Amino acid sequence: MLHARNLVKVYRTEDVETVALSNVNIDIEKGEFVAVMGPSGCGKTTLLNILGLLDTPTSGEVFFMGYDVGKYKERKRIQLRRGNIGFVFQNFNLIDELTVFENVELPLIYLKYGRRERQKRVEAVLERLTLAHRCRHYPVQLSGGQQQFVAIARALVTNPNLILADEPTGNLDSANGDDVMGLLGELNEEGMTVVTVTHSPSDADKTNRIIQLFDGHVITESIRGRL
Repeated sequence: MLHARNLVKVYRTEDVETVALSNVNIDIEKGEFVAVMGPSGCGKTTLLNILGLLDTPTSGEVFFMGYDVGKYKERKRIQLRRGNIGFVFQNFNLIDELTVFENVELPLIYLKYGRRERQKRVEAVLERLTLAHRCRHYPVQLSGGQQQFVAIARALVTNPNLILADEPTGNLDSANGDDVMGLLGELNEEGMTVVTVTHSPSDADKTNRIIQLFDGHVITESIRGRL
């Protein structure tokens, strides 16, 4: 599903050149549950942004679902991203002025689904995540764990091929964090490909494979059975 070859990402200013990724080679197959680990500043989020078509590499090749996307322009990346990739962020990225229902519905509006289909899909995903009773609440009225589940519902509502989660438990207590990782594990068992960036060894242990980054390089990969 995702393949990166000799991936390099360099950020340049007038005075400074920062190498975020250096000759990274990664293969993520359909149906995997993968954790990307490493210290702050090692390139984890940069890698996730490139794999998720939010950014482009300085050099190297990136393939998503067979498409060579490394040099795609922004508009073409948006078209491929919508409906195929669901994103979950550490800070939830919910819109405070929208209700839970409206936040989850938003990707379907961008994809131009009709009102009835939007309602059907949103109700189904909120019911699955036991959030139906919160559909008219606003993010400020929810706990951190509930907000993250809303963010996951928003990522799921388009039935994507891939979930990318950037520190999805970083702002949660251990109990809510375990619930989030448990849900991601369930989705993976149902066939969805999941890639998560995490600092947490216990979260990584719940995945099938761990990729360790250090200073922009892949230093180790380990395959493990999910707990």
